[in-house]
Amino acid sequence: MPNAAKRPTLPPAGRRRAMEFGMFHEFHRRPGQTEADAFTESFELVDAAETASLDVMWLAELHCAPDRSVLAAPLAIAAAIAMRTQWMKIGIAVQVLPLCHPLRIAEEAATVDHLSHGRLIFGVGRSGFPRTYQAYGISYAESRERFAEVLEILRSAWTRETFSFHGQFYRFDDVCLVPKPYQNPHPELRIAVNSPDTYQQSGEAGLPIFVATRLGDLDELVPNLRAYREAWAAAGHPGPGKVYLRVPVYVAPTEQQAREEPRDSIMFFYKYLGERIEASATQEGARAIENRAARGQRLMSIDYEEVLRSKIIVGTPAMVADRLAALRETLGLAGILAELNCGMRIPHDRVVNSLNLLCRDVMPRFRGSGPLGPNFRE
Repeated sequence: MPNAAKRPTLPPAGRRRAMEFGMFHEFHRRPGQTEADAFTESFELVDAAETASLDVMWLAELHCAPDRSVLAAPLAIAAAIAMRTQWMKIGIAVQVLPLCHPLRIAEEAATVDHLSHGRLIFGVGRSGFPRTYQAYGISYAESRERFAEVLEILRSAWTRETFSFHGQFYRFDDVCLVPKPYQNPHPELRIAVNSPDTYQQSGEAGLPIFVATRLGDLDELVPNLRAYREAWAAAGHPGPGKVYLRVPVYVAPTEQQAREEPRDSIMFFYKYLGERIEASATQEGARAIENRAARGQRLMSIDYEEVLRSKIIVGTPAMVADRLAALRETLGLAGILAELNCGMRIPHDRVVNSLNLLCRDVMPRFRGSGPLGPNFRE
């Protein structure tokens, strides 16, 4: 474990990269594992990422999924990571704001920001699954309004000495929260987007975004990102807006290994995901325009060749670097959140090897390069 007593505020000189490389970590519970073993193995990946000089460790938030994950409390895990790492940033991807009490989450996030000496990136979202809302006793139909209120309260709690708020769900008068964040004015906010209207809203708000290919394909992102950047520019925000892609990635020494070693895990994942998306289509609050049932059925029947073409990045280090460079040019990416074992079936040692190859042989190609491809125009 790294020496937590020597924790610099910033990465060592020369380690900053224009294109950010992160790992999306769900703290998987693989078949047959105890919860304790899942935590132990997951923290081993965290330590390996720090040693390999990964930019960011991204933490999911998952509830009521005993066959999948033990990561129900991302800020608690972030605090633990802050104390066992020295310079790797710690990201939340994402905190499901409608499920949170805004004052409590503001206090906890600010505390983690101090423990990490300003290494926290706070990603926020609503989650696409009503099932968790039902478990928490919160209406998914209210998720948009609750999200907006909690986000507004967070910003006020972090940036104002005292504040009051009177909304539909929360009312506070003359509240003073401590600690204030280590970073000024607060940790960087990024927002997960999925539906077309949230792309435009996020651009108008001037927020960096997370995008993913779980429901759709990489090609489907292009028009949505155009709408995001047009809204960003129309609102007068500087630059083009930062986009971060969450995507399954697997790197291996040979092309055959890269294709075949993750095959069973990846196909299990898309069937698992498709079943849950289809089931969610009839749950309270789900919107018909999202075509959930049809998307779920498509994922359950998708073949591996189509997955390789349109949803994931696998290959040798050179192949993965080439694919990322092309996507950076097409989508204007500022970074990625690599899902190294989305289906939980890849053995731990192979996941560690994939992580090391990504950091050692892929990331150096993107040192000193801009977040946008050479032909991308703001």
